[in-house]
Amino acid sequence: MSKIVRWNPMREAVDLFNEFDRAFDMPFYRSRWGMPLRANEVVGSWGLALDVAEQGEAFTVKASLPGISADDLNVTLEDNVLTIQGEMKEDETIEEANYHIRERRSGSFSRSVRFPVPVEAGKVEAAFENGVLTLTIPKAEAVKPKRIEVKAA
Repeated sequence: MSKIVRWNPMREAVDLFNEFDRAFDMPFYRSRWGMPLRANEVVGSWGLALDVAEQGEAFTVKASLPGISADDLNVTLEDNVLTIQGEMKEDETIEEANYHIRERRSGSFSRSVRFPVPVEAGKVEAAFENGVLTLTIPKAEAVKPKRIEVKAA
């Protein structure tokens, strides 16, 4: 059986852009540094890559933050939303030098993650060692599985 599909010139244009995106592996909506552009993005800000893992009764969040001191970090947990903020200070620029490559990031960063279940904000454990921030965030008692004992009659 044949199917009649209405021709839409915009669909072909979108398909063409998608092919370019795939070919160059860099979407057109990204900045020259590869970070997504957002309507509210501040110039000089950048995203923070995170690892979030669920292990039994807690979540573990890890973030690599080389060159940042613990004093420059602001970590908050409110309404099951974890927010990590900070600022990477820019190195002194050498006025008389010609940089061939300058890729190290500087400026402010912020990342928020919403947990799928309620968590205990008062029991969060944080460690910052060798530039890696590790947070252990326990789940709330209400969502932990409870064992129900079944008695034989």
